[in-house]
Amino acid sequence: MRKRLTLAASLLVLLAGCSTEQEQLPAKPVYDLPAREVRPDETALHLPPALNGETEFSLIGLAAGLPSLTGSHAEFEAKGQFVRLRLVVTGKGLSGILFDTRRQQLITDSGAVIAVDNQAMTIKRQPDKFELGRGVRVEFDLYFDLPKEAKPVLLRAFGGPTLTDMKNLTGTDIKLA
Repeated sequence: MRKRLTLAASLLVLLAGCSTEQEQLPAKPVYDLPAREVRPDETALHLPPALNGETEFSLIGLAAGLPSLTGSHAEFEAKGQFVRLRLVVTGKGLSGILFDTRRQQLITDSGAVIAVDNQAMTIKRQPDKFELGRGVRVEFDLYFDLPKEAKPVLLRAFGGPTLTDMKNLTGTDIKLA
């Protein structure tokens, strides 16, 4: 009996030294970016980031049904309705990429593929092509002219060419809801 009690006590001591909980790794430090108000005609989007190649896409705002746009020197009527997407792109690769805003596409509820509206982008002074360096974040708007009855359902996002994918022909589809 004494051997059993000694053995049981030894097991308890051993088990007490073993922890079933894994040690928690400290959280990675993050930047504190201040929150900003959403523009009056815009809906905030709370979507997870998506990757295409070495480019990360974060859709943060959507405005649909815009009848016209006003720039510093022109007012421009939509053929149907303008849709504006607020987008943040981040370079995640080891080198920079040439990012082309005009490659992005909006897909409607009917499956139509709509290209970025070049004239709207120019009037609103949004970027065309730019070098997206490693770890660099750029925030801007994309403008599309959709038929009046169309509903935007996803963005087909194209990152820039990378060292391993010089053409990057395949986009990443990001649902807007």
